[in-house]
Amino acid sequence: MKQLEVQIMGQNYMLGCPENSETRLLEAVETVDSAMCKIRDAGKVKARDRIAVLAALNLAYQLLEPAPAPPEPALQSPAPKADTTDGASEASRAQLQSLLQKLDTALASQNFKA
Repeated sequence: MKQLEVQIMGQNYMLGCPENSETRLLEAVETVDSAMCKIRDAGKVKARDRIAVLAALNLAYQLLEPAPAPPEPALQSPAPKADTTDGASEASRAQLQSLLQKLDTALASQNFKA
């Protein structure tokens, strides 16, 4: 296994990487770094561990969101569409909000400062 040194939010990490997977790992590092820097730069959260947890939750939420349906071919004039509110997506948002509230409570009880 190959070792790669990477930087996430200004901190160096040495990561193990399977052979021929360097590009994919570096893309993952860039995604995580970008997500964490975006949260940090918003200025509302300062603690690195809280930023990491929020970034992980955001990325997990994005992975769990259903992929958009492929466009339907337009053979004739389109029929009016029914209400397409996605209950699963709303449930995911509610679950994410609940997790964020639990995270806030847990961090507050540990005296972490955001």
